[in-house]
Amino acid sequence: MITKDQLNREINIPALPQRIISLVPSQTELLYDLGLKDRIVGQTIFCVHPSEYFKSSTKIGGTKKLNLEKIASLTPDLIIANKEENEKDQIEQLSKDFPVWISDIITLEDALGMIKSIGEITETQDKASEIINHITQSRNDFFKQSKPRQSVIYLIWNNPYIAVGTDTFINTMLTEAGFENAITQSRYPEITLDQIKQINPDWVLLSSEPFPFKKVHLDDLNKSLGKNKSVLVDGEMFSWYGSRLVKAYEYFGELRKISL
Repeated sequence: MITKDQLNREINIPALPQRIISLVPSQTELLYDLGLKDRIVGQTIFCVHPSEYFKSSTKIGGTKKLNLEKIASLTPDLIIANKEENEKDQIEQLSKDFPVWISDIITLEDALGMIKSIGEITETQDKASEIINHITQSRNDFFKQSKPRQSVIYLIWNNPYIAVGTDTFINTMLTEAGFENAITQSRYPEITLDQIKQINPDWVLLSSEPFPFKKVHLDDLNKSLGKNKSVLVDGEMFSWYGSRLVKAYEYFGELRKISL
């Protein structure tokens, strides 16, 4: 099979993949949900879902620090990667010896396109379509709940604070969730407490990943801001672009109840 990935690279996959390695947590979960657990031979230490398979799975390092020798020893016939989450030099090295399909996801359409493509490559189109339809229906149901948009700053790191800006999938999902991102810079700008005060968003969302914000961080921030306007949020619902999107819109509905 000759196919193209989301970077428009031509990928030659000689036969139906039987030994798949996933380098991205959200795409690993998708593979399991497509019914491919017996074909997954390696995944990263951050691929924690589904939890029942995590302990017994073969780990091949982290998303940014892959164990290339371990990957080669597993003789994969397909590696699934992501432009943002994996390191370019490592992916280029793997591409010399193995088919590497790379996703590039900023919009919801990108995410749904990735699910569709992985379904086609692995010949699980029916299950992929089922997942896409479920996401679409959940999204439509959520959008029936028309509510005013509130401005937010979404923090992904502490000390220093790093916020989510434009040109990111999280920014897309903030809009999907009914919020307006108060950060207008691109990508992931560093931000100070004084800047947060000056912007004065309706809410500051503290993500569970990559930095695991906890209640102590929420309490400290609220104290510094002088009012209770911080909320702990499940980062997976905003940043995972695979089958976890099935659960995202119900979560957004519950979150909007808290923030309004």
